[in-house]
Amino acid sequence: MNVEPGTRTGGDGDAVRVVVVDDQAMIRAGFTALLGAHAGIEVVGEAEDGARALEVVARTGPDVVLMDVRMPVLDGLEATRRLLGGAGPHPKVLVLTTFDVDDYVFEALRAGASGFLLKDATAPELVHAVHRVAAGDALLAPAVTRRLVEHWVRHQERPAPPAAAAALEGLTPRELEVLRLVARGLSNGEIAAELVIAEQTAKTHVSRVLTKLGLRDRVQAVVLGYETGLVGPGR
Repeated sequence: MNVEPGTRTGGDGDAVRVVVVDDQAMIRAGFTALLGAHAGIEVVGEAEDGARALEVVARTGPDVVLMDVRMPVLDGLEATRRLLGGAGPHPKVLVLTTFDVDDYVFEALRAGASGFLLKDATAPELVHAVHRVAAGDALLAPAVTRRLVEHWVRHQERPAPPAAAAALEGLTPRELEVLRLVARGLSNGEIAAELVIAEQTAKTHVSRVLTKLGLRDRVQAVVLGYETGLVGPGR
């Protein structure tokens, strides 16, 4: 039976359903063992390449996909694009990498991934990341994520896409400031403190900004902020 991605079925009640995708069997086994030892997580499938991942995700309907980038047959970048493209519910994608600065990973974030995780992450870091993206949060807290974006921007001598720059013109001054703070990696609570407003108001502003710009989540807001020069490396 095919299950819509993102739909929880069966298993351990409220457990986060996860699919692990990596071309190295030992890495898949390691992540599966670490996650399987946690009561709040259920590993519902594994895949050795992006093409197989699409099949497994369609069959199992996970909440989160741990996605390697460099794989045979279909790489993790294209697999992420296909998983998150089109209508309907989608799983959250957490990109796995051995590098803390990787252009492929940045492209995965642009494609809609909710964040990325180094393959040498500790068990608590892995569990925290899975729960966080499953809850709908972008994995922006680690400074390495911002380093990734900053590094990519420093090494790209190209203007922001015209559509991206034009989209900012439709924001109010307040919304532009909210976007700037989101792009700096601030949480709703931190944005509220910065602007001296209620946290719920900050949340509403963030939601409105994402909707106006057609962004999937806060990760894409960070990318847009750097691409348009709204924020810059080191700021």
